[in-house]
Amino acid sequence: MRQVPIGTRGKAEETVAFEHTLTAHHAELPQVYSTPDMIRLMETAAFHALQRYCEGDEITVGTAIHIEHRAAAGIGARIKAEAVLESFDGRFYTLRVTAREGEREIGRGTVARAVVSVGKFAGKS
Repeated sequence: MRQVPIGTRGKAEETVAFEHTLTAHHAELPQVYSTPDMIRLMETAAFHALQRYCEGDEITVGTAIHIEHRAAAGIGARIKAEAVLESFDGRFYTLRVTAREGEREIGRGTVARAVVSVGKFAGKS
């Protein structure tokens, strides 16, 4: 992997649809954006931040998440996630992530990712 500058950013966004809500998993729950879907969007932003620095068959995979889901968002809300590289140690990277609906922060935390070779990883199965 090429050297990744501290502060490198990645983004991802989506419009909340029924399948992103708690109701999609359990009919008794409200139609609000689910925490797993918010985390998936944050992980996608982190992937985009690092992927352009990968070489050959390298990719990054998630290794840890520390997230707070701080506010609800309903169907039709446009959610934007951003990841910013804070630190790295060898092949392990830590990114600060946020999720926003407009200017309102709905989630924040950190995502850790590691560089792996797809070929070597696939050979372990």
